[in-house]
Amino acid sequence: MRVLKFGGTSVGSVANINQVIKIVSQEAKNDRICVVVSAVGGVTDMLMQCGLQAAKKEDYNPVFKELEAKHLQFVSELVPNDTEAVEETQGLLNDLNSLLNGIYLINELSPKTVDKLLAYGEILSSSIIARAMYAQGLDAARKDSRDLITTNDKHTKAGVNYKVTNSQLDYYFAKAKQQITVLPGFIASSATGETTTLGRGGSDFTAAIVAAALDVDQVEIYTDVSGMYTANPKLVKQAKPIESISYHEAMELSHFGAKVLYPPTIVPVMSKNIPIRIKNTMAPEDAGTLIHNKEGISDNPIKGLSNINNIALLTLEGGGMVGIPGISKRLFETLSNQGINIILITQASSEHSICLGVMEEDAGKAKNAIDEEFQYEISLNKIDPLSLEIGLSIIALVGDQMKSHQGISGKMFSTLGKNNVNIRAIAQGASEKNISAVIAQKDVKKALNSLHERFFEAQRKQLNLFITGVGNVGEKLLNQINQQQEYLKKHLNINMRVLGLSNSRKMLIDENGIDLDNWKALLEAGEPANLDGFHEAVVNQNQRNSIFVDITANADVADMYGKYLKQSVAVVACNKIAASSEFSKYSELKRLSKAYNAPLLFETNVGAGLPIIDTLNNLIASGDRVNRIQAVLSGSLNFVFNNFKSGESFHDVVQAAKAEGYTEPDPRIDLSGVDVARKILILARESGLKINLEDIANEPFLTEKNLNSTDVPHFFETLKEDAAHFEKLVANAEAKNHRLKYVAQLDNGKASVGLQSVPEGHPFYDLKGSDNIVLFFTDRYPEQPMQIKGAGAGGDVTASGLFADIIRTATY
Repeated sequence: MRVLKFGGTSVGSVANINQVIKIVSQEAKNDRICVVVSAVGGVTDMLMQCGLQAAKKEDYNPVFKELEAKHLQFVSELVPNDTEAVEETQGLLNDLNSLLNGIYLINELSPKTVDKLLAYGEILSSSIIARAMYAQGLDAARKDSRDLITTNDKHTKAGVNYKVTNSQLDYYFAKAKQQITVLPGFIASSATGETTTLGRGGSDFTAAIVAAALDVDQVEIYTDVSGMYTANPKLVKQAKPIESISYHEAMELSHFGAKVLYPPTIVPVMSKNIPIRIKNTMAPEDAGTLIHNKEGISDNPIKGLSNINNIALLTLEGGGMVGIPGISKRLFETLSNQGINIILITQASSEHSICLGVMEEDAGKAKNAIDEEFQYEISLNKIDPLSLEIGLSIIALVGDQMKSHQGISGKMFSTLGKNNVNIRAIAQGASEKNISAVIAQKDVKKALNSLHERFFEAQRKQLNLFITGVGNVGEKLLNQINQQQEYLKKHLNINMRVLGLSNSRKMLIDENGIDLDNWKALLEAGEPANLDGFHEAVVNQNQRNSIFVDITANADVADMYGKYLKQSVAVVACNKIAASSEFSKYSELKRLSKAYNAPLLFETNVGAGLPIIDTLNNLIASGDRVNRIQAVLSGSLNFVFNNFKSGESFHDVVQAAKAEGYTEPDPRIDLSGVDVARKILILARESGLKINLEDIANEPFLTEKNLNSTDVPHFFETLKEDAAHFEKLVANAEAKNHRLKYVAQLDNGKASVGLQSVPEGHPFYDLKGSDNIVLFFTDRYPEQPMQIKGAGAGGDVTASGLFADIIRTATY
């Protein structure tokens, strides 16, 4: 004998029912089969809706007519021209309508009536499916489960009388001659013959009850997924089927929200060591998940993640609870008397507080009952009125082998903390098969994805980027990301997605990732750009490992960094304004980065793609001390003075630098020395100095007329007017066989920037094109400094520096 159960989605359409018949036909070639079926998908909810409407004296007919039409259509397509089938189905529907009319007349929907009402879903589906099997030539007959399964009279979730039930099942199947028996799931009857139900999801339970009574080899539960998954695949796209799982692990996962299996299902088969296999009706060839009495042997002690939404947290606390026996008893007894199920319990060792997790729908009733029970203690201020929090969820980490692995809870909580998921309560049993945490419901998707990535994805990390500023450098970065995505997955275990883009006009957010082959058109069709709106969208996305990338030179964008860091969103910036702002703002951003475990990286602030800040940080971290820094830090100025020769136009050289993208859109930022001053300021701060921009001596080489120009076109006009000044600078240097370099220095805590005439043989003398160079004189490098040299400007190298910082966030 084999027991096969098919859920609501498996019998939710004519095509699906035909697929069920195909599976049963194949299995019945070698064994007698008991087929347990649920109501047609969605019908149980429709029946409940009709009942509630009828009890409120509302018009339930539209929903009933839809339900009626659905079943009659199934009959006409599955057993065409069978008047007996139509009459039987219509008779059941007429009985259902009479029951609804009765509910309407008495204006009441009791638990007893609910069971009678909901039973029609399984009665109808089993009747139609049995007839369809027979019509297709199978030796099939239907038997009403109410004749076989006997329960107590606790309606809507009745307890099974196994002694009577097992006897009835044994007797019936010993006498039955048909090869295939179709049973309606979910329904049973009390000793007095009243219809009862086994709880929502009870069709699984029916199959297990039958399997245990008949002592079969295996129960097969057919659903719409290929087994139990490591997490809800609707929330975690990387979730995968679990090949093998123990009874206890399956029970924990199903209790904490894994809807593939109804938790009580495991109890009757576990006592007889009967395995359960979860299969996919639409892909019966898939192995599915085997649930049995053996702990799976695996390197990973975690079998799965699960969650329950719509949780309320009840907290009873007060000094009057400490050392007083019976407080817990009164609390739990009060909830029991109200029929409220407790999902999670945690109590402080001080006995000062007890936290309980219940379903949100029970929260109000629970609070009223508990406050009434402890009214006397509350009036004496010995106990506080019950605290109630809603909008919560429970997430659970499940695995039999967790007890033999150290650090599981530490990894769980650190992963959640790094992703700004606040934990409201924690519960872990001594068996260590389950670690549960209560979190905000809005954080569930991020929490599950973060934990799944940590425990199941071979340390592959998903980075979710939100980029503002998609001009020259931004476009280069997007091209690099698009080009390197497969390399990152294969070699660095990083899955990098761009979820947000913004420029000064438009912004675009897509939680599934933006198509980088078509991002320009998509962004142009986006909504109007707004800094606060973009930030709000990033926060609402609530994605793990989120990174805000600033590729602008905008002060307003820089002012947003703190808001992102407070949400544990990493910040990667080539915008120098934040790191070179007032020291108090700079240090506050550093503090927020540490406090919220959110990297703040700005390598490109100083040397585009050169690892200058990273090298400096590594020197200091290893115990070295920086005594002096000499540097050419402006690729644009180096390009300008490398191409400016006596007799040439300084105006034309600067225009060429701007056209090549070596300068800021406003070249005055570069040529005034402000940009270089910001860079040496950043290096000074990273080396440990507390200084501001005004502390840096800036010796300008531009004229007053240049510096006071009103806009960029006017600035270029002044360069023409003051051509003689620039000619004199370069002629004096060439006369001494020197070269002009714009140099930044930090010496004994004093920083300066200015144009210098550099002699032959100096490390700066042969600096070509737009290259940068930095010399670090430290305790370990006193005479021969550590030298970093290379391209210091240009879209590609700046983009590569940003790319490196983005990748670096994956190691935090």
